[in-house]
Amino acid sequence: MAVTITNEDQPAPATGINVIVVGAGFGGLVAAIECHRQGHSVSIYESFPELKVLGDIISFGPNAGRIFHRWENGKIAAKMRALSIDLRNYGFKIHKYDTGEVVSHQKTPEGDPAAPNFNGHRGELHQVVFEYAESLGIPIHLGCRVVQYFEDGEKAGIELESGEKITGDIVIGSDGVRSKARTLVLGYEDKPKSSGYAVFRAWFSNKDMIADPRTAEFCNNGDTFNGWIGPDVHFLFSTIKNGSDCCWVLTHRDDADIDESWSLPGKLEDVYKVLEGWDPMCKAIVEKTPSLVDWKLVYRDPLPTWVSKGGRIALLGDSAHPFLPTSAQGATQALEDGVTLAITLRRAGKGDIPTAVRAYQAIRYDRVKAVQKTGETTRDMWHKADWDKVKKDPKLVEFPREDWIFLHDAQKHAEEVYDEVVNAL
Repeated sequence: MAVTITNEDQPAPATGINVIVVGAGFGGLVAAIECHRQGHSVSIYESFPELKVLGDIISFGPNAGRIFHRWENGKIAAKMRALSIDLRNYGFKIHKYDTGEVVSHQKTPEGDPAAPNFNGHRGELHQVVFEYAESLGIPIHLGCRVVQYFEDGEKAGIELESGEKITGDIVIGSDGVRSKARTLVLGYEDKPKSSGYAVFRAWFSNKDMIADPRTAEFCNNGDTFNGWIGPDVHFLFSTIKNGSDCCWVLTHRDDADIDESWSLPGKLEDVYKVLEGWDPMCKAIVEKTPSLVDWKLVYRDPLPTWVSKGGRIALLGDSAHPFLPTSAQGATQALEDGVTLAITLRRAGKGDIPTAVRAYQAIRYDRVKAVQKTGETTRDMWHKADWDKVKKDPKLVEFPREDWIFLHDAQKHAEEVYDEVVNAL
């Protein structure tokens, strides 16, 4: 069939499908916005009692930019770009961990204006998307903790901590790796495994950086991005918003026995231990940090299914497929999920929700699995670098920019393959 893709925000004709979204993170918000665009009636339930500008850096690839750019004729994407790092002049400098020498200076390619990149403060970018969802009239119910998911014949729903039950045609569980929807969908509780890694992360103003002649250069020259890579460790440092804000992440080995990915306050002395023997510039940056987070990463086996037996509860984003940070695609893949599910619901119609939900999984599953693997391959590429080989070919440690990931148009793809996928179910 011919596929017409427009940027207009006029929603498609009403489908009569009532969608309940659990979780108001990026995945849930985008799923709700895309459901609204496709003509569905949608509401969001979120456990947090208020919106707070929290977190540090988050990345969205061009395959996410393509989605954002279709909203309000590019105006939402423009707001997000203004909050994001601009590396067209600086690029990405990759350093050897001990000497500090720049082994590769990876240039930033000319981007497609209709598919921009975004790297910025998670809370600031989230606020733009949250406010856009509100402007569309999508009800967002804060302070509503979901204690149970259920489905029954022609309906699905959630039970809140208050005892209130809300029913709809479909429930989208986009409330993260601890989602109670995972247990319902799987039929058992899956246990996380240690990934063997943790990440120290921080975001702070440039005040102390500028005052130190060793580090002032990073803030006096616009936006910058530098990475130091070494055995089982990598340290990434960015300056953003014309050098006014600073952000770093340090991924390292950590075999702490914990039940789940978890964030807790970090200690500078622990960071210094990891950086012993490293380029002194790394410590010069870290010591300016007023506070940091210690984020323990656990791993979960890929789920065999994202869809409940009755086909009316769907997992989306981290609820279905958590990503390692080195993929730089976790949030973007959640967005692609939301676009796809909104389209399959419209194509199947109110009378066949289970087919829509199963088609969503069939369209997304293999792609997500392949993109997930890039998180491991990039991490291993950096942590196990053969420096003799890197000297001859610096491209061996450059951050991968793969067309099959970045050029993907989730909206166009879902429209094009829908009939074929449904026929094969």
